[in-house]
Amino acid sequence: MATTLAMLERREYSAYQELLKIVPNLEEHVMTSSEEAVITIAELIQKGASGARADNTKSMKAAIIDWITLKGQTLIPHIPRNVKTGQGFHHKRTGTLLCPTGYEWEKAETKVKLHSGQLQVAGDQWPLFLYVDYSYDMDDPWNGLLCSGLLVLAYRHVFTLPSSVDQEPKAMQSGNACIQCWLLMLPLSILELLEDPDETDEVDQLMGWWNWYAVMNTPCMMLMSQQTDLPSIY
Repeated sequence: MATTLAMLERREYSAYQELLKIVPNLEEHVMTSSEEAVITIAELIQKGASGARADNTKSMKAAIIDWITLKGQTLIPHIPRNVKTGQGFHHKRTGTLLCPTGYEWEKAETKVKLHSGQLQVAGDQWPLFLYVDYSYDMDDPWNGLLCSGLLVLAYRHVFTLPSSVDQEPKAMQSGNACIQCWLLMLPLSILELLEDPDETDEVDQLMGWWNWYAVMNTPCMMLMSQQTDLPSIY
């Protein structure tokens, strides 16, 4: 219990530090304001966060249909952009992506159990869409973890302009702070792994990959790199 609490406290502190980067004078206002004013500030922050989350979810619902559709193909059966039914484990494509590691979606038994709910997915059984090429390496669980193209598209959609998903060289807003916030949105079991001291080397490599691929490898940054010394830095 104490360990879990400490992890939650560290996570909340990390989120608070990122918030201060966005609103530099926030801490001063909190420390010098009345209790009622602090409550109001907290409510406004929560309202803004909830609104942003709702906007991101709404816009991503339509975009993700395009992302999971294989190039030159169509989803069969068709998945409507504004209807939840027929998705999840009820559709071949989404079922393949959501299938927990350690199971083979192509096996009829697996499909039936996931579809019916007979097979309950545990919190530490992560879906295949988290892995590069949607492939899980049982001998090396870190191989490709959190490096899938689908995650990169979702990151760019949330933290940069949606145009960067479509490879249009328009202005973007991104950076290490965005990556930290992105990681804070992951399931608790993954956050625990990322905060495990024994996994420091793997986490550093993962962060390095995201810094380069998700942020630097966009058309806007590529254009900037032609005019600056960014290649010598990264």
